[in-house]
Amino acid sequence: MFNYIIVGSGFAGSVIAERIANILNQRVLIIEKRNHIGGNCYDYFDEKGILVHKYGPHIFHTNLKYVWDYASQFTGWYFYQHKVLGLIDGKKVPIPFNLNSLYELIPLKLANLLEEKLISKFGYGKKVSILRLRETEDADLKLLSDLIYEKVFLNYTLKQWGVRPEELDSSVMERVPIYISRDNRYFQDKYQGIPKEGYHKLFERMLSHPNIKLLLNTDFKEVIDIDYEERKIYFLGKEFKGKLIFTGPIDEFFNYEYGELHYRSLKFEFNTISQEYYQEVGVVNYPNEYEFTRITEFKYLTGQKSDFTTIAIEYPQIYDRDQQDRNIPFYPIPKEENVNLYEKYKEKAKNFKNVVFTGRLGEYRYYNMDEVIKRGLEIFEGLKHDYTKNR
Repeated sequence: MFNYIIVGSGFAGSVIAERIANILNQRVLIIEKRNHIGGNCYDYFDEKGILVHKYGPHIFHTNLKYVWDYASQFTGWYFYQHKVLGLIDGKKVPIPFNLNSLYELIPLKLANLLEEKLISKFGYGKKVSILRLRETEDADLKLLSDLIYEKVFLNYTLKQWGVRPEELDSSVMERVPIYISRDNRYFQDKYQGIPKEGYHKLFERMLSHPNIKLLLNTDFKEVIDIDYEERKIYFLGKEFKGKLIFTGPIDEFFNYEYGELHYRSLKFEFNTISQEYYQEVGVVNYPNEYEFTRITEFKYLTGQKSDFTTIAIEYPQIYDRDQQDRNIPFYPIPKEENVNLYEKYKEKAKNFKNVVFTGRLGEYRYYNMDEVIKRGLEIFEGLKHDYTKNR
């Protein structure tokens, strides 16, 4: 019945499904555990008509024109430039920390000196990770690095990840660098925006091809059996000889044979308020106060006009696959022990020649949306090569 089966309908699975259906004209089945498509990008209109991101804010940004052009086939854009403030010592300052943040928190004379030294050492317009800044030997810059580390990174990281910054792979801290600039935007990518009609419409259009069939509310284990000894896949009791693209957790695929990979989960508290705006920008971070990490106000992201506004208060939490309120794995935790465990599963996966693992969970990697699309297009090119070769 199907040439390809894809587990998961987020960007990782949907991009590959769309390409297979439209380019190869082959039949694809998507198996989705949830009652909606789009994975963690899913959004919906709440009771006041505010477009809300169910699993936290998703701002599409990329420097890759072909990725932007690909996504633009399925949506128009609200050209949104994301800005974030962080509550530091009672003041809301731009995040990532930049020269404007510096002058908000540091007395003018010292701020002038620090600006001069930052530009001299790193250059104007450069981005520097907090870990690199902490390595400086200059006494004044060392003072600044300690302040930024303690006020911006330390407690936020402890809440978000459950570990100290230095315990994570350096790539995590590099995602939010110190920006030696007065540009208050969170991202500086060439292409930035929010789908005009929402991510849900984008995914509906991606998956609207008659070659694509969706099976919602279905755990893949309900319809797929895996013979680990013979390395065969069975679908509804019959051997499946096509390609299986698996975007779920790779450790789950292998029944946690080597142990569980660790993830962070999130809890969201949504509130609709009878006022035009609640805060100054789309997201305000709370690195030091409270148990939550940030508050998102969705009207900034979507450009909607309303007398009401909806916010989401975001609480990081430990992932537990057995607890319904914390069983969504949002972020792989890139610690050395987790990466080493993933490598064991990755090695084992090589034995399954007709299974491809991809996405944040399949590759245990902290991908952005544009990176997932890029990866999906790359994987499709490999599938297309195999399809053409075997015809």
